[in-house]
Amino acid sequence: MPADLSCPARKRALVAACLAGTALLAGCEKKAAPPPPMPQVGFVTIHAQPVLRTTDLPGRTDAVGTADIRPQVSGVILKRLFVEGGDVNAGQQLYQIDPAPYQAAYDAAVATMMHDKAQLATDQAQANRYRPLAAAQAVSAQDYENALATVKEDEANVASAKAAIETAQINLNYTKMYSPISGTIGASSVTPGALVTADQTTALATVTQLDPIYVDLNESSTTWLRLKQEADAGQLETTADGSAKVTLTLEDGSTYSLPGKLQFAEVNVDQSTGTVLVRALFANPQHLLLPGMYVHAELEEGVNKNGILVPQQAVSHNTHGDATVLMLNAKNVVSEKIIQINGNVGNDWVVTSGLAPGDRVIVDGLQNATDGATVSPVDETAQFASNPAS
Repeated sequence: MPADLSCPARKRALVAACLAGTALLAGCEKKAAPPPPMPQVGFVTIHAQPVLRTTDLPGRTDAVGTADIRPQVSGVILKRLFVEGGDVNAGQQLYQIDPAPYQAAYDAAVATMMHDKAQLATDQAQANRYRPLAAAQAVSAQDYENALATVKEDEANVASAKAAIETAQINLNYTKMYSPISGTIGASSVTPGALVTADQTTALATVTQLDPIYVDLNESSTTWLRLKQEADAGQLETTADGSAKVTLTLEDGSTYSLPGKLQFAEVNVDQSTGTVLVRALFANPQHLLLPGMYVHAELEEGVNKNGILVPQQAVSHNTHGDATVLMLNAKNVVSEKIIQINGNVGNDWVVTSGLAPGDRVIVDGLQNATDGATVSPVDETAQFASNPAS
């Protein structure tokens, strides 16, 4: 049965009930949960900058020059004229072999020369006397021709004696053994009184040139090809003479104090390893570097004038092993991008492709950023700013 609305009391009760319901609905609307805030991330803006290109390579030291001291004549060692382990100069005498038999051979060759010259003079005089007599037919033509032939034979004997003197002189000189190069000489394999033979296989001592010294490195052919292409394209800068600076880390982890210089790269690739031989030259005045030492070299191959760096913490890898970063577009929407990296400079990766100046890369809050999500960005470029080539 409908209520009787003609009664003022009932009207007031109905109005009050309606107002209470409206207030209750309004209260429910105010208590509804607000939308969640967008996740906050930090980003850096990518920019081009000069990047020093370096390559870390293992290597071994190698002497610039070595000389094995071997006798060229046989005989007994009379003297050793150097201190083992000391420095010697080019042309310095190292050993003295007994010269007596070679001196005797030289003297005999000189005597033979004198005899042959005397015989030549006698026969030449006789030929000279026969010349007018043969013209006057006082002697036979055959006698005159024999006299001329004898002179020719004497001249040949004199030339042979001269060659014998030179040979004897060479052998006599070889009894004094000299260092062909300057360097440090090692241990002697013989002592005075030892018998040595000409051209023996065992060296009496070895002279090694330690200052300067080579460092031989092996760089992958792909890296060398890429750097060569970048240099030809003008993307890499080197020193005025086209060489590169090299620094060394020694076996004990210390840094060698003197920088080296790239000398050359081999023109052939080692087919078994796919590497190219790179040789650097280092000053070694204290002889701290010895041939055969293992070292670790950092080769400065040039400066990329438009290099791209990205903080290492911004880079991760997908299931395929590709390096990836999370980027922000103009609407602050996150997207994943595959990039190519090659080496590092400090705490930054060197990017070879995939990023361009002006790109925004997320470096903080990566756990809150998912591909396709909209985020609240905070610029942290200033905190990551660096200039490795300065």
